[in-house]
Amino acid sequence: MPAMSRRPDRRAVDAAPRLPLTEPPPGPTFARERAALRRGVWPVAGCDEAGRGPLAGPVVAAAVILDPKRIPRGLDDSKKLTAEKRAALYTRICAVAEVGVALAAPARIDRDNIRRASLWALARAVRALPVAPRLVFVDGCDRIEAGCDCEAVVSGDALVLSIAAASIVAKVTRDRLMAQVGAAHPGYGFERHMGYGVPEHGRALVRLGATVHHRRSFAPVAAVCGRLPAAVAAAAQADISAAAAEATVPEPALVAAAD
Repeated sequence: MPAMSRRPDRRAVDAAPRLPLTEPPPGPTFARERAALRRGVWPVAGCDEAGRGPLAGPVVAAAVILDPKRIPRGLDDSKKLTAEKRAALYTRICAVAEVGVALAAPARIDRDNIRRASLWALARAVRALPVAPRLVFVDGCDRIEAGCDCEAVVSGDALVLSIAAASIVAKVTRDRLMAQVGAAHPGYGFERHMGYGVPEHGRALVRLGATVHHRRSFAPVAAVCGRLPAAVAAAAQADISAAAAEATVPEPALVAAAD
């Protein structure tokens, strides 16, 4: 019987549904970690930080080594999750994975600048892991001194499961720390805005001044503390006053989008 071939019906091909080019990625995967495992490279850690943008509080960094056989369901970039979902995943991650956490205090941020302080905290989080990794994936464009091979992954919290897990641990840890700061310093609303420059925080800065937890190298805080040249301070103070005078959006919505 002669070999036969059949060409596809062009009309059927054209009518088939196609994935839109603008379709967002499905979420972080374990592909990079699994590829390293196949090469015999293990353990593999992911690390991320929370709190680069706020006017107060530390930068918190986390490093996570996931167990390939016990990866929690629902891991994603912490910014895409509700507070309740983050808290549930935090508990699960800490139960089944190796976790290291470190923080850079406001004094270090003021001394070194926010970028250097963040990279320092990320490296310290890796060193805090109970098991030393052989490869580290870090969110962003900067590699860190991890004591092993390190790969920077831009938007890594949306692409790499280990980084997504670290973003959740860092975010939940920092939010809980800021809730404690809020209890110690009533009137600032730290437990609601986590130290970000929302209108409520601007009003409190003007009314109450800066605390030991504020980053004095950040212009709005420096303006309140009188540490800026007059012209710069006036501009920063105007920004604070404008923010404080705005019709405020509910603070939780601002916090959810902030980190």
